[in-house]
Amino acid sequence: MTSTDQDAAPRPATFTVRSPATGDPVGEHPVHGPQEVARAVERARTAAAGWAALSAAHRRAHLLRWKRALASSLDAVAETIAAETGKPRGDAVLEVILTLEHLNWAARNADRVLRGRRVRSGLLAANQRASVVHRPLGVIGVIGPWNYPLYTPMGSIGYALAAGNAVVFKPSEHTPGTGVLLAELLASAVPEHAGLLTTVTGTGATGEALAGSDVDKVAFTGSPGTARKVMAVCARSLTPFLAECGGKDATIVTADADLDAAADAVVWGALSNAGQTCAGVERVYAVREVHAPLCRKVVERVRALRVGPVPDAVYGPMTMPAQTAVVRRHVEQALASGARALLGDATSMSTPTATAASGVSGTSATTGAFVAPVVLADVPEDSPAMTEETFGPVVAINAVASVDEAVRRANASPYALAASVFCHDRRAGAAIAARLRAGAVSVNSVLGFAAVPALPFGGSGESGFGRIHGADGLRAFTAPQSVTVQRFTPPVNLTSFSTPAAARARAVAAARWLHRHR
Repeated sequence: MTSTDQDAAPRPATFTVRSPATGDPVGEHPVHGPQEVARAVERARTAAAGWAALSAAHRRAHLLRWKRALASSLDAVAETIAAETGKPRGDAVLEVILTLEHLNWAARNADRVLRGRRVRSGLLAANQRASVVHRPLGVIGVIGPWNYPLYTPMGSIGYALAAGNAVVFKPSEHTPGTGVLLAELLASAVPEHAGLLTTVTGTGATGEALAGSDVDKVAFTGSPGTARKVMAVCARSLTPFLAECGGKDATIVTADADLDAAADAVVWGALSNAGQTCAGVERVYAVREVHAPLCRKVVERVRALRVGPVPDAVYGPMTMPAQTAVVRRHVEQALASGARALLGDATSMSTPTATAASGVSGTSATTGAFVAPVVLADVPEDSPAMTEETFGPVVAINAVASVDEAVRRANASPYALAASVFCHDRRAGAAIAARLRAGAVSVNSVLGFAAVPALPFGGSGESGFGRIHGADGLRAFTAPQSVTVQRFTPPVNLTSFSTPAAARARAVAAARWLHRHR
């Protein structure tokens, strides 16, 4: 659909966001179209000029002021996240804390990472002083997900701001309130830079308008299918694009692993946030000697958890109720193809109990979509439960003959985002990690990298491309500029038509001799 079509098509002025757990309304937000998005980008362009002109020290001070405001409002932010996603408040609090850690690192390290640096000129250009500087791109468009509506987009927003850019943020239509609150907190903490972070709300059409606007780069988190659509829009103007598109992350358990620790980590990695974690645990490959005891320990731990619509549940409902059908299909097809259900099955999944119009044309909010945990074993490798992202509280634990087989199976996935290894010998575990195609690997933990701001995060294949977090994440929102300054006139100028042929020949002969004998 073109921007003109979007303007012509009737669209509601606002939409209602409802709790995935109760169906109660938790917010009303405007549906921003192409014109509103263009105005937001224009304001951001003005703000970017002033922001980039500040010294790194001043930007750092402003961002740390924003971080403190976010920390002071932790309860309000966590409550908004919990209301919009349905996740337990404790999970929402952890998300805010992780966000604060990353924002703190980005603010304090941007100058060190991005300051200009001298590089060696080499013999041929010995008369040149060479350096590299990192220039802000200008305005970054960020399209965020609903599963971690603060932590995930802030991996782009916080780092882009620290690198000297302004940002226009389009949060998921399921979690717009979190994005609105985030921008409000920055505006109140840094009022002298109005428009530095603007949140635009709406459905996919709003995200398409942002991707097709005058932004200098788009950072996207979502499904591979949606990423392709957004990337196609960016391609019209050759707008750079960064994509994080989920994963089918594997855990490898060796024969000498601590099975209690592995089981505990697998359960948390598979079930936290109702399994709606791009870098969570979906596949486990355990060497045959420990497969049965590992399965028993995982099932014991899962049985002890409180799940469902109860106050002390360890996870909440599906934020997107339609995802329940995906989970059910994966489980049903796995069982039909010979997998064993160690705990739960497709019939144990609850059915949504109520549906309410959301206010956005063509969408609805279904409540009560709680999914009971499912533990599978012996799942065929070509089953959707092993090849597609399930994004629900399901884990498949398969036996393998060796670590080599585990590595081959882990790497066979079209996704390559994250993985984990459990091995008593930490050096051996790190060696296994080095063989995995995943962009991030934890040894003897899951998602250990998420709490380390200095580490880059991202994947390849169906998991997308580009990196956020760490020094790579800061540089992702800059354009390197190479500069040479001539210090003196060279004895033989090879870039001038006035250089005598004999002098040029002597210089070429000297270079040939040097490179043949060095």
